[in-house]
Amino acid sequence: MKRSSGRRTVPAGVAVLVVAALAVGCRPVTVTGTTPSDGKGGRHTPTASAPPPLGPREPPHRSPAPPRPHHTASARVMAHGSHGARVRELQARLVQLGLFDRAPTGYYASVTAAAVRDFQGEAGLPRTGTVGPADWRAVLARTHRPSPSELRPSTSRPIGTPDPRCMTGRVICISKRSNTLAWIVDGRTVSAMDVRFGSQYTPTREGTFAITFKSRHHVSTIYHTAMPYAMFFSGGQAVHYSADFAARGYRGASHGCVNVRDKARIAALFAAVRKGTRVVIYH
Repeated sequence: MKRSSGRRTVPAGVAVLVVAALAVGCRPVTVTGTTPSDGKGGRHTPTASAPPPLGPREPPHRSPAPPRPHHTASARVMAHGSHGARVRELQARLVQLGLFDRAPTGYYASVTAAAVRDFQGEAGLPRTGTVGPADWRAVLARTHRPSPSELRPSTSRPIGTPDPRCMTGRVICISKRSNTLAWIVDGRTVSAMDVRFGSQYTPTREGTFAITFKSRHHVSTIYHTAMPYAMFFSGGQAVHYSADFAARGYRGASHGCVNVRDKARIAALFAAVRKGTRVVIYH
């Protein structure tokens, strides 16, 4: 009995296709049969099943397009409705120029647009209220890079130039014009915070005073309201934390005291201040 060699003969055409496939590095293909399929007894050339069609983003003979480069910051236009770090930097630079009278917010709205128009008028540029490349270059040329404290100040408005009485010793320096309190030691501002004052019927007194006593958990004996971190400087008037100020802002007013809405900052000030520390309140 003749033994089989165990080898199968592969038709010549099929062998050529397999070798060709391996030569170009294609993925494996399935070879179709050689029997007639058109019903006419003809013989088809072996064919390979076509690979799945490529998606529209990958044309067969075209490399993917490179990603579009990001626009540089100087090429962007800032206008009403813009927001982000570049708007905050613009506002900080306008503060340096004395054209923006509040802390940077990062949101471009009517106040920022008005400040930009003022700048454009001074710089001889069209007063559009929007910042294009030429406007931005002009701003950069007239200002310096804002520091972190200029970009994110501790008060909602710049504290301005302290009163001369605040520049020696340890002083709680309070400005009614900017609604800010600055804790100044030997002419250096250690911390600052937003404040509000009494209404027209119970105004906060102005002048130079001294802390008479401190009360960490004080409650008003007249109005029965909490006055945490109270530091009294003139009769019943004190600098203290106000939960109402923290919640409602400048929609309310005190009964003559100096309200602070930043609890952490007033707590640190309370710890640093001693009896006899000067308080200067000015407009």
